[in-house]
Amino acid sequence: MANLEIEIASLLREYQAKTGRLLTISTAESATGGRISDRLTNIPGSSDYFKGSLIAYNNEVKISALGIKKETVENYGAVSPQTAIEMAEGGRKLLGTDICISDTGIAGPSGATAEKPVGLFYIGLATEGKSFSKEHIFSGNREENKRAAAEATLSLLKQYLQEQISLAK
Repeated sequence: MANLEIEIASLLREYQAKTGRLLTISTAESATGGRISDRLTNIPGSSDYFKGSLIAYNNEVKISALGIKKETVENYGAVSPQTAIEMAEGGRKLLGTDICISDTGIAGPSGATAEKPVGLFYIGLATEGKSFSKEHIFSGNREENKRAAAEATLSLLKQYLQEQISLAK
């Protein structure tokens, strides 16, 4: 398993060297319970670019703190691409960062429905002009699913940063 948080730190520095601007990052986590921000802050110097995290495990917190629309949760559910995107957008706004990554999912062993199995996660990413989500279905136990979701979220951030470096002038 690659140490994605080291690669992310390196990519942020590479982007800064190329553009003169250090991008800032935040997280809005649900099912991972802080694992993503824990990994990002394990890197010395991460305080230069990591601004903070909100763990919005409960739907009311997603709505009140992150600004998720109540209708989004009612119409699509807390575990949905729409919620993941709104979490990332809300976290970016709340914490004033260039990029916010988010997750929402069903870690297990309970909480599944016919349409939404255990291991279903949506990972979100929001920047000033772009927001999107990716669906993942993991097949481990609760601990393994949370670990896999954190890894997938950091992997998405790495991929996004690589794209930004290739586009930077």
